[in-house]
Amino acid sequence: MPAPRTRLLDDPWLTPYADVIERRAGRARDTITRLTGKPGPVALANFASAHEYYGLHPEKDGWVFREWAPNATNIWLVGDFSNWEIRPEYQAVRIPGRDVFEWRGAKDAIKHGQFYRLEVFWDSGRGERIPAYARRVVQDPETGLFAAQAWDPKPYKWKNAFVRPDVSPIIYEAHIGMAQETEGVGTYKEFADNILPRIKAAGYNTLQIMGIMEHPYYGSFGYHVSSFYAASSRFGTPEELKDLIDRAHGMGIAVIMDIVHSHAVKNERDGLACFDGTAYQYFHDGSRGWHDAWDSRCFDYGKTDVLHFLLSNCRFWLDEYHFDGYRFDGVTSMLYLHHGLGVDFTNYGMYFDSTVDEDACTYLTLANEVIHAVRPDALTIAEDVSGMPGIAAPLDEGGIGFDYRMAMGVPECWFKLVRDIRDEDWSVGFIWHELTNRRADERTVNYVESHDQALVGGKSFIFQMIDKEMYEAMHVGSNNLYVDRGIALHKMARLATLACSCAYLNFMGNEFGHPEWIDFPREGNNNSYHYARRQWSLRDNKGLYFKALGDFDEAMMQMMNKEGAIEGTWPRRIFASEDDKLLAFMRGELLFIFNFHNEHSLADYPLLVPPGAYEHVLDTDAEVFGGFGRIEQGQSYPVSIVERLEEQCFAIRLYLPARTAVVIRRTPPGGKKTRGATTLKA
Repeated sequence: MPAPRTRLLDDPWLTPYADVIERRAGRARDTITRLTGKPGPVALANFASAHEYYGLHPEKDGWVFREWAPNATNIWLVGDFSNWEIRPEYQAVRIPGRDVFEWRGAKDAIKHGQFYRLEVFWDSGRGERIPAYARRVVQDPETGLFAAQAWDPKPYKWKNAFVRPDVSPIIYEAHIGMAQETEGVGTYKEFADNILPRIKAAGYNTLQIMGIMEHPYYGSFGYHVSSFYAASSRFGTPEELKDLIDRAHGMGIAVIMDIVHSHAVKNERDGLACFDGTAYQYFHDGSRGWHDAWDSRCFDYGKTDVLHFLLSNCRFWLDEYHFDGYRFDGVTSMLYLHHGLGVDFTNYGMYFDSTVDEDACTYLTLANEVIHAVRPDALTIAEDVSGMPGIAAPLDEGGIGFDYRMAMGVPECWFKLVRDIRDEDWSVGFIWHELTNRRADERTVNYVESHDQALVGGKSFIFQMIDKEMYEAMHVGSNNLYVDRGIALHKMARLATLACSCAYLNFMGNEFGHPEWIDFPREGNNNSYHYARRQWSLRDNKGLYFKALGDFDEAMMQMMNKEGAIEGTWPRRIFASEDDKLLAFMRGELLFIFNFHNEHSLADYPLLVPPGAYEHVLDTDAEVFGGFGRIEQGQSYPVSIVERLEEQCFAIRLYLPARTAVVIRRTPPGGKKTRGATTLKA
């Protein structure tokens, strides 16, 4: 946890922009009042219920369907029930004086499970469309076309009431489809049966699921969304997703999802593009409505009905599926008219100039207000690389309201070191700065690598270090220098990153050094699923170093959970040496010491420490974790008194092998009797 939050305006660096900060906060409050007629998040949460009005809904005596389509002249529902023909009894009519079309039908007009779509007409043409608020969308395996599906099963009975614990999130980022080892698309049920127990055993308290919102192209990782209210049917049914979340809650695991409101797929038939015949219904008109780098459409966050759609989407997944929050994807792209492309944010003025999309700032602020009003325990995370001040500060402090921001500079730090800088030239000061570089008003999610670093065209952290040797030398006892270096730094980087974090994230499989990259089936790889899976058998094989890495990750998590080292504490550096490549810091009562030197081990190394008793807890060099076993397990470290500058200080002496980290628990005086000390001259 960081130091206590302060108001943004208390930061002297932000004083020149006080008027902009105050104006933005006032703009958000004014927008709430404009949308609801009342101030405050409760009224806004009530406003965010468009999904209960729009779309297809069963009622006591039949069905009702509504769609917002300002430019449309006629809309028909066509499907199994009409032999896929336009029939007068399935025509939706415009509500007088409004841009909304409505259809009502008898109970037997549509049956549960039947497929349908819309035929939308406008003055200059017509098009097949999937309803914007469709809650179930299925792809035909032969034609590849999507259709909405009427979905009215028996209500799912939730078994586990859950409130997200007020602890630091330790996040396991996962993708349902590629979570299985067999080549193919995994399911919600398979994930619940096979992967959830692994996540629980590994010590993670939060599951972050990618690719939940329906998307036409599987290889997009779920980031080109077409149907914002539909859980992807390629993984199973809505009830199976609910069961997955319910079972996670029963294990004490919170479940959040990647929510993509930064852009939308450009598809017209399957998505929102040109829904009513115009380019500007949901999106900006002209070039501003296109994201050239992503080949997708950009929302117009200034339109009331777009806000209604997106804010309601924030509420929908909380209410309907009991998700516990969101990681908002592409926030930097939303915040700036230049989308952050090719821009280095080198001064504070860049956060407050005319390149900022203040409509997007307002939307993100309102989204956080809705989410936290509906679920005060909900977790929101911003994927923002720009470092926008206040993004993880509340509205009443002038912020946008996220709970956390992704610390995207941390993986860049680690990859830069292992890819571009000789080991002997590493700077421990650089490492410390990157791991702790955050504003006092924000909390960050630290990580060594997410899915981004493992995508095809790049390399995972361990693959960057070991490369082709992974195919031949990952067996225990291989005595390969590349492997030895890779598994040592893999453990050290994760331990340092977790120990300095406010929250921590790992992409599934990377905790045990999953080999190779991620590549979804596509024409370029002969539509193969070989790289779109996770090889859990490697994690379980005692003869491979993958198991050792996974076991270390598990031990690291268990230690941090048991000690509660992150909660209410702040990392405090106590020593650093560029010559010795040594970094030592404390987190709570845990002392972390890292020797990043590539060849020099340190014997009888004195380290000044607070008074107390010191006992070995964990180290990366243990043989069970793929190390060389050079450190005595469970040892105590006698405390000596060192005289420096006429002051008496406490010190312990350490043996620190090269490329090794040690964790030592301190028991303060009075908690446990300190061993007798001797007096030494420094």
